[in-house]
Amino acid sequence: MSEPRLCVPVKTGACSLTLRLFRTATGRRTAVAFTSPLRLARVLGPRQPWVLLTAPALRTMIAELDVIGIVTDPAGTMS
Repeated sequence: MSEPRLCVPVKTGACSLTLRLFRTATGRRTAVAFTSPLRLARVLGPRQPWVLLTAPALRTMIAELDVIGIVTDPAGTMS
């Protein structure tokens, strides 16, 4: 059985994409993922670029970073 894919926000650069990381209310960095493009657009806006990744792939990408984990389908963000 294959892993479900998650919509993960990214930042676009001249030649690459990078994960867009967020901060928790306590200031710790975290990765964010959404179970659908609609959920992502509701929280981050329709112009937020994103890629499809599985949870294991995302965990591998953040393993060496100072990130506490992955928040799935957050209800909102703070500026």
